[in-house]
Amino acid sequence: MEAEITKVVIFDCDGVLFDSRDANIAFYNQILSHFSLPSMSGEEVEYVHVSTADEAFRYLFTRRDPHIVEEILAHRPQVDYTPFIRLMRMEPNLKELLRALPQQIKRAVSTNRSYTIGDVLRIHGLEGEFDLVVSALDVKNPKPHPESALKILQHFACSPPEALFVGDSKADQESARGAEVPFIAYKNRVLQADYYIEDLLQIAEIVTHRERV
Repeated sequence: MEAEITKVVIFDCDGVLFDSRDANIAFYNQILSHFSLPSMSGEEVEYVHVSTADEAFRYLFTRRDPHIVEEILAHRPQVDYTPFIRLMRMEPNLKELLRALPQQIKRAVSTNRSYTIGDVLRIHGLEGEFDLVVSALDVKNPKPHPESALKILQHFACSPPEALFVGDSKADQESARGAEVPFIAYKNRVLQADYYIEDLLQIAEIVTHRERV
């Protein structure tokens, strides 16, 4: 196997940069409560965790009251997620990893978030830490489609083997596979991946190992 130089690391947001499960549960349950509808089930929590907001709203309200789905979607951009951002918890060692990665390696985010990703990074002190952020608003086909990963590769003019994609869900796995980018599964050994990690700092070790192989 030839040594491989890593030129860009692609990070998922929810589940990799942040533990956002509590924030998402509180956000969607508050909206459901506003319409006097029942809170999310465990199955629904898993779905919204990896979906775009439009997909999540459509999924949740179609199951409860399909007659108001389009009304909800029309007003979704005005729904304020900001109060829930502070419930998101940055994953351990994220900032340490960003400092540990060689400066020449680009850092990108591929997320199914839309309007909220800018505020998420700003409020948690990560504004300017990433060279490119691709949200659901920047592509026609969000994850699990590979469009966001391919967009990142094109932006940095690098080949798939020169990148690493860090994700925690099947949607991330399929996006990385579709773009032919080596996949790092974070805290999820059920996924099919090239590498498995439990600590984000292990990404720096993987980068170093790839250069030495």
